[in-house]
Amino acid sequence: MRRLGLEALAFLAALWAAPRAGALWQALFPEVSRPTYAQDSWFLLLGSHLALSLGAVAAAAVLGIPAGIAATRGGGRALRPVLDAIFALAQSIPPVAVIALALPLLGFGAAPTLLALVLYAALPLLRATVAGLEAVPRDALEAARGLGLSPWQRLVQVELPLARPVMLSGLRVAVTLSVATAAVGAVAGARCLGTPIVTGLANANPAYVLQGALFTAWLALWLDRALGRLAGPGASRSGEAVG
Repeated sequence: MRRLGLEALAFLAALWAAPRAGALWQALFPEVSRPTYAQDSWFLLLGSHLALSLGAVAAAAVLGIPAGIAATRGGGRALRPVLDAIFALAQSIPPVAVIALALPLLGFGAAPTLLALVLYAALPLLRATVAGLEAVPRDALEAARGLGLSPWQRLVQVELPLARPVMLSGLRVAVTLSVATAAVGAVAGARCLGTPIVTGLANANPAYVLQGALFTAWLALWLDRALGRLAGPGASRSGEAVG
């Protein structure tokens, strides 16, 4: 955990230093007249980026986790292939396409991006919930029944705690995908770490593109590591969680 804390401090220090490192950016991009992105506060962009991406994951969890629970209960098992297909279809639509289709209805800003990220993040949460609940040992379930626990009590007190590591690995995937993908929201006017990227592309300024891409990737990788530590050694790796 100490190492993660030091990495977080290094990230924040780099954000602070970015607009003050004009000499570095000028050396890397001597052909660019204004290589330092200073139109917005990097910390403001970071806060907006986190609010957008983590808000989308929270909304996706409201969809994916209950759907995963329903798909492991009695009659709901028959719906599992249908739910998986619907969520997979939603994720297969490129976020840029979702944003473009949503713009006429939702307008410019964060809303189209939020919709795209929710659709993108729901599938790993659904699959991780199903995988975690399906992996609960039968002996634990039989013991819970023997104690007279109701189906709801078994779910809350036994199944969900035992499924937690696998579910956290699904959350890890969803957060990493959402944070990395949220940058595309800048094309719809959402303020985020992708804003310098879009500004750089619009003005043929590769220095802005590099700065935005660097901090977006750094943030996504740090969160992936942090959630991996939270999930613990018993959790599935990211690729296994989404199956």
